[in-house]
Amino acid sequence: MQRWRGLEEIPGDWGRSVVTIGSFDGVHLGHQLIVNRAVARAGELGAKAVVVTFDPHPSEVVRPGSHPALLAPHPRRAELLAELGVDAVLVLPFTAEFSKESPETFVQQVLVDALHAQLVIEGPNFRFGHKAAGNVALLQELGRAADFAVEVVDLQVRGAAGGGELFSSTLIRRLVTEGDMTGAAEVLGRPHRVEGVVVRGAQRGRDLGYPTANVDTVAHSAVPADGVYAGWLTVFGGHGPLPPDAGQGGRMPAAISVGTNPTFDGTARTVEAYAIDRVGLDLYGLHVAVDFLAYLRGMEKFDSIEALLERMADDVKQARELTAD
Repeated sequence: MQRWRGLEEIPGDWGRSVVTIGSFDGVHLGHQLIVNRAVARAGELGAKAVVVTFDPHPSEVVRPGSHPALLAPHPRRAELLAELGVDAVLVLPFTAEFSKESPETFVQQVLVDALHAQLVIEGPNFRFGHKAAGNVALLQELGRAADFAVEVVDLQVRGAAGGGELFSSTLIRRLVTEGDMTGAAEVLGRPHRVEGVVVRGAQRGRDLGYPTANVDTVAHSAVPADGVYAGWLTVFGGHGPLPPDAGQGGRMPAAISVGTNPTFDGTARTVEAYAIDRVGLDLYGLHVAVDFLAYLRGMEKFDSIEALLERMADDVKQARELTAD
């Protein structure tokens, strides 16, 4: 899969494209419906499937300080889109100047001149151009004049988590904020993930017999509600080879804590993952991912270390059972 940042990186001999445009944060099941349709139609038309997205998130430029919580950083999105069979991802730098472009200018410069769009596929609520003035109806009108077609994909959530809502990153963010990892996974199509680099913390877990990876999460990450979770810790490396006992692909069952460690009167909110039954792991400085499978309990303040240890042992037991192959 090709990755371009900016229109100038698109090859001059790029042929006709089937295009879909959006933030694609999380590449959730709704996004997958659109992208899969684009890939299938590209195959039928003998064209290339191209995803167009933006960096930074448009809201951060239009309304500074309003950046939504991220479900997946751009490298993760590209990885997920590649798995769906996309031929290229175009990341357009979203600037104040770019935000003022009219829908007509966007269509001409991006879809017509740069990508030679033959077909554009979007969800029903797609908006584009200055002040989101463009919608699907306008896109269809402009497409007729510029010789490309527009198809709209239904994005209604059928399962219990959505309750009839449309697939959306906003829905998933709400579920994550509530700690509903089962519901989030139902809309994402996989467990919710946060990524970051392992940094040194207070090292209390090591002293208690449960050494944890303290993850400095990517900026704006959608971190779940405070509590204890079952999931996985995946090690990608960064400054050397993977730990020898990190498991296939560096993926290890884990008990995960999100919160301020109230038993120790902590104030900083952290994400810490204990790789179950792994001994002697040295993950400092490595890039890792934490996948949240299930919510186990809320964050509690214990009256004694003994009571904390007893509860931690139960947490690990539950996490081990839930993540067993």
